[in-house]
Amino acid sequence: MHNSGRGVRIVCYFAPAGLSQEWQQQDMRSSTVKKYKDLLGKKKDELMAAAPARTPATEPGSKSGDWIDQSSQESDLYVRLALKQTDFKLLRAIEEAIHRIDQGTYGICMECENHIAPARLEAVPWTRVCIDCKAKQQG
Repeated sequence: MHNSGRGVRIVCYFAPAGLSQEWQQQDMRSSTVKKYKDLLGKKKDELMAAAPARTPATEPGSKSGDWIDQSSQESDLYVRLALKQTDFKLLRAIEEAIHRIDQGTYGICMECENHIAPARLEAVPWTRVCIDCKAKQQG
């Protein structure tokens, strides 16, 4: 594995004779990569399908009904906008993960460059970092 300093990672997916069997087993098979790409595509489709439901029904500043209705509409507007922002961030992370699959760097932590555990990829297939690096980021 090599980091050229330009944000491009070159990952070698063949196992030279001197490397451990553990490293060879961690190398992702094409069927595993396809499984993750399918999971990511499905989640992306779900987000795209939910987008119209997350669009605010009223424009900010529009008023109708009494003050209770207006307050409720305003709360609904803020909730929908927050959900839309969250969906956008998640969609971007999914697209980046699909790009990493296409580049051959999927499953490699972007912080420490170690393999990301399969259990973590199952839980959060769009993750960029391993569980240890995530814990460091939050700690």
